[in-house]
Amino acid sequence: MSLPAANQIEQAVQDALREDLGGALDLGADLSAAAVPADKKSAAQLLCRAGTVLCGAAWFEAAIRQLDSSARFAWSAAEGDDVNSGQQLCRVEAQSRALLAAERTALNFLQLLSATAHAARRAAALARGTPCRVLDTRKTIPGLRAAQKYAVRTGGAQNHRTGLFDAVLLKENHIRAAGGIARAVRAARKHAPAGAALTVEVENVEQLEQAIRAGATRILLDNFTAAALAEAVRRNRGRAELEASGGISGENLRAAARSGVDCVSLGALTKNICAADYSLLFEKESAG
Repeated sequence: MSLPAANQIEQAVQDALREDLGGALDLGADLSAAAVPADKKSAAQLLCRAGTVLCGAAWFEAAIRQLDSSARFAWSAAEGDDVNSGQQLCRVEAQSRALLAAERTALNFLQLLSATAHAARRAAALARGTPCRVLDTRKTIPGLRAAQKYAVRTGGAQNHRTGLFDAVLLKENHIRAAGGIARAVRAARKHAPAGAALTVEVENVEQLEQAIRAGATRILLDNFTAAALAEAVRRNRGRAELEASGGISGENLRAAARSGVDCVSLGALTKNICAADYSLLFEKESAG
């Protein structure tokens, strides 16, 4: 579960901080933090408020370090751990104003990526015991695709293509605009790099046969029922990889995985996210 490039993390965090601080990484822009002396330092505890999968520590740290490069972190849980309500995850020491200004941005990244990892872990568990892989999609939050795809891997599922540039996926509109499955595949083959995966989306077994004959390496079975998935597997006879997608959820994922398809893809892993619940609480100081 390798992290995205460091510059991607730093840029995403910087953009979020600038949004909160009015355009510049200037602690003076935080009108509320001005209530605290500029030279004061504080310690704070990161607490989990509801069970989830810890994911996004690099973004959490980057948000605070961009405002205080001397900030120190002591983690008591590791990236990818299942964490529970009430668990203390990290102790942070930094300039008080930096902690206050970075708090929301740091937690926003952590809550989004942890929720994504948690969703991926639950989905992967439903396919356990079958050879079927659980994949994400491009239905990600704009600007945070690399981060969310990292979170999917952290949760134990796998990534589909990164974007439009690294694989061919001919969907219904491509096929209509190109004049049919065979024409779309031929044209795509001429343009795509040698060896690039080529997936064709189909809506019924007749289109499945067309896609196989056209030479698709993977066929996306869109909104197939469990019975239709089984029929597609029977007709395919191992000639192409089969991917079930559309309408896949926790309720029917297990059945789809057991149908014999090679993978299932779920947009819900990255778009239907209920944020994880974390708090960053300053430690109480003894009265002087």
